[in-house]
Amino acid sequence: MIQTLNSEQRAELAQKLPLWQLLPDRDAIFREIKFKDFAEAFGCMAQIALIAEKMDHHPEWSNVYNRVAITLSTHDCNGLSARDIALAAAIDAIKPR
Repeated sequence: MIQTLNSEQRAELAQKLPLWQLLPDRDAIFREIKFKDFAEAFGCMAQIALIAEKMDHHPEWSNVYNRVAITLSTHDCNGLSARDIALAAAIDAIKPR
């Protein structure tokens, strides 16, 4: 069974994932990424989709022109898990800023 992050793991989030923020209304992390244009945004989404599929962990996301908004939370445990941290780190490796 997938477990939610413990307090020690949560305390490390700001250091491990400085581009992500905790959402105040649910146990999830969020990041918005801006790109040069729609094609670049969609290309990054395609890269993320391939990684997410391999990890069997899929983001909640939306795209408006050159922006991609991503929310990560694990539905199997109804909160943040190590799976979210791993996917966020993989996303950061594709598009660090």
